Order: sequence, then C-alpha cells, then structure tokens
Amino acid sequence: MAVPFYLPYFIFAGTAAALVTILYGLNRALADAGWPPQSRTRTFRFSAAILLGWLAVAIALAAMSVYHAGANTIPTIQYGILLPILVGTLLLWRSESLARILDAVPQQWIVGVQLYRALGVIFLILYATGELPRLFAWPAGVGDIAVGLLAPVVALAYAWAPRDAAGLVRAWNVFGILDLVVAVTTGFLTAPSLLQPIEFHPNSELMSVLPMVLIPVYLVPLSIMLHLASLIKLQRVAVQAAGGKGVARASA
Repeated sequence: MAVPFYLPYFIFAGTAAALVTILYGLNRALADAGWPPQSRTRTFRFSAAILLGWLAVAIALAAMSVYHAGANTIPTIQYGILLPILVGTLLLWRSESLARILDAVPQQWIVGVQLYRALGVIFLILYATGELPRLFAWPAGVGDIAVGLLAPVVALAYAWAPRDAAGLVRAWNVFGILDLVVAVTTGFLTAPSLLQPIEFHPNSELMSVLPMVLIPVYLVPLSIMLHLASLIKLQRVAVQAAGGKGVARASA
C-alpha cells in the first residue's frame, strides 16, 4: 500500500525526539539524585541499549512484514503490543534496580515527558486525507492530543503541590491508559484480517506497516510503561508518607 511521503519523517523524528527526551531526563534525574558518576553512566547506557535495541527489533520485524495482516490472514500485531507491556510490567513490579531508578526520577518528569503524545494529531491528518477510518482516527487522535497537552499541565501542578495534585496525576494516568486501550481496540477492529467484524473503507491497514506500525508496537507500550511507572511511584510515595506519619505518632 502507498505510504504518504511525509510519514517517515514525522514518525521517525517524533520517536527520536521522545527517546532523546527520556534518556536526557533520566541522566539528569540520576545526577540530581546524587548517584555516583559510574553508576549513573552504567544505568544510562543500559537504559539506552534497551530502548534502542527494542526499537531496532520493532523496525526489523516491521520491515519483514511480520505485523502486516491481510483480509485473509490472522493478525499478529497484538503480540508486538502485549509482549513488551507484559515484560515491562513484570520488571516494574519485581526489579529492584528499576525501583531505585523510579525513586530517583521526579514524578513531574515521568508525567511531563508524555507531551510527545500530542503527535497523535497525525491520526486526524491521515483521516482528513482519507488514509484512516473515522472510528479509529478520531478517538486515537483526540485522546492522544488531550493526554499530551495535559501532560505538562499536570506535571507542573504536581511540582507545585505534590500532595494536592496526587489525585490529578492518578486521573491523568488512568485517562491516558484508557485512551491507548481505545485506540488499540478500534485500530484492531478496523484493520483488515480474518477477525475483522465489519469491512471498513478506508481501513487502518496503514497502522500495520512502516513507519506507522512503530506507534502500536513501540510508542504505545512505552507510554503504558510510563503511565504504570507514574502510578507505582504515586503508591510508593503514599506508603512512605504513611510510614513517616506512623513513626512520628509512635515517637510522640
């Protein structure tokens, strides 16, 4: 299928900008937390290797048309979406190294970095040019734009008043996850495959080929991980605060 000429520039530039921002913020947060240079460098390099290696694998699989389903085939893109989420969730809950990193990175940075979600405007552009169906493009595009533009607002609110804004951060995270669930679901339903319940014209086949396929198999799982990291950090801060109050009462 024909891919609009501007899409590779838009997707690859947007993905690169998101990764540079994430890695820069991570290194800055570790430095501000007082991590020794050697530990900070080792953690930065390992994180960069994971993120870039995952991206390289996603591009390679997409280039081999692993995720491209036709009207007479079973879709495979769900594996590219769910497997990274399952692995990432397990690591967030079980890895002590990730827990130390999570403690060092400010909540407002974890939230604010998702400004890149505003790049979801591309869905509306592609809908306007007849490349994507309304059922997928509108909820995915409007939802991502809202989450992305709200990210710095919620981050600043938390930076100014962490305790008062904790509920706002939690609600933003839940909204962001639901937006991704809706986008993936509508994308799956409107993509040509043996499981497609209704035939759409246009359909969302474009989302299963390079460069757009990087959104569901890379940026969606990455965004889910950031949302989960934010929620876990909220919970850890709440538990620590409750523990501190308990100690203070016992001392009194």
